[in-house]
Amino acid sequence: MPSSQTSTRQGTPKLRSRHLAALATQLVFLACGRGDAGGNGSTARSPTTALGEIVEIASPAPGGSSTPHLALDANGDVLLSWTQRRPDSTVAILMARFDGTSWDSTRTIADGRAFFVNWADFPAITALANGDLAAHWLEREAGGQYAYGVRVVRSRDGGRTWGLPITPHTDGLAAEHGFVSLWDDGNNRLGLAWLDGRKSAMPDSAREMTIRTAAIAPDGTLEREALLDARSCDCCQTGTAATASGRVLVYRDRTAEEIRDISIVRRVADGWSAPAPVHRDGWHYPGCPVNGPQVAATGDTVLVAWYTAADDTARVLLARSTDGGATFGEPVRIDEGNPMGRVDVVLDGTGQPVVSWLEQRSPDVSEVLLRRVARGIPGETRIVARTSGARQSGFPRLVVRGTEVIAAWTSVQPVLQVHVARISLSPTPTP
Repeated sequence: MPSSQTSTRQGTPKLRSRHLAALATQLVFLACGRGDAGGNGSTARSPTTALGEIVEIASPAPGGSSTPHLALDANGDVLLSWTQRRPDSTVAILMARFDGTSWDSTRTIADGRAFFVNWADFPAITALANGDLAAHWLEREAGGQYAYGVRVVRSRDGGRTWGLPITPHTDGLAAEHGFVSLWDDGNNRLGLAWLDGRKSAMPDSAREMTIRTAAIAPDGTLEREALLDARSCDCCQTGTAATASGRVLVYRDRTAEEIRDISIVRRVADGWSAPAPVHRDGWHYPGCPVNGPQVAATGDTVLVAWYTAADDTARVLLARSTDGGATFGEPVRIDEGNPMGRVDVVLDGTGQPVVSWLEQRSPDVSEVLLRRVARGIPGETRIVARTSGARQSGFPRLVVRGTEVIAAWTSVQPVLQVHVARISLSPTPTP
């Protein structure tokens, strides 16, 4: 997993230059028919795909902030967490709450610890139905450059104070653990899944990354730690959502032949299902692209968004399932021809997906783009902001609050800083 300071692993930037020539002619098959290759082409647009005004709002995160994450609390307020690097190079994990009008005071989740600061594997916050908040971060452990573990904390007073950190993995080995997804697991329990590198610390092992899960009871007791996949991609984000049939988890898998496609596991009556592909892209890539999928669901409708560069063509794709993630239709292409990925997906009030990603515009400039999809037809692409394609620009994140999308992203120039915008889900009336 790549450190923001020390990693030499390569992600999508090399792919973009190698694949650019092929992008212009790529054909896309939409869920309801054949369409254009992205952008604002001639495909007929449904009125329901339009997005309204984009307005940047004051951010509670000052200069030196990065790695934003968004969630909704039990009251429908927006929770923003981020990493704050101070002038003296110390780091804190902070949060603030947005009630639709203003942010409350900034609160500290963690400070003064041996954080493992990572541009792609970042802290996150979530809310439980009983009003508790939970958050996680990565912390260095003795034993090597990439020896670090997950720490999880809970707050019962809205983030003013936090309990003692809990480590959810019980291997006790100096290895990589990260790329966490958190969720409310019912009965005041917190569920989570993560990439687990314990095999790399075992003698004579194949050094494969795995996917594991566990639950944390209200008293901090660990429950139900289990293996979900014995071999996964090394450093791509995981994503999770609740369906009517049970929870799903999506991630980038890794076969023995180095095929790095997106897989899904589902929690069913007798446990977790075996991994299954969302779509067989057939992306052969002997390295980690640092570009994980995201998922959103309502009822048994599941939408998964992801980046792939199969067949030497970089794409952002979106696939739909109507049976709780058991099967998926053919994906729809979302990007404009030169994507970097770093996707997110949320659902509007009618269950239609809104997808964000980074699109490369020049060697130094990328844009945070947003697109709504209705009945398998991508709507007009909207530019949320300009930023950099550098690692520090991180992964933009979305959440839906009522009739608007809240977006958070990181600028690199003139200063490193988290920004926030609100986007109406109602199109602007035409005069």
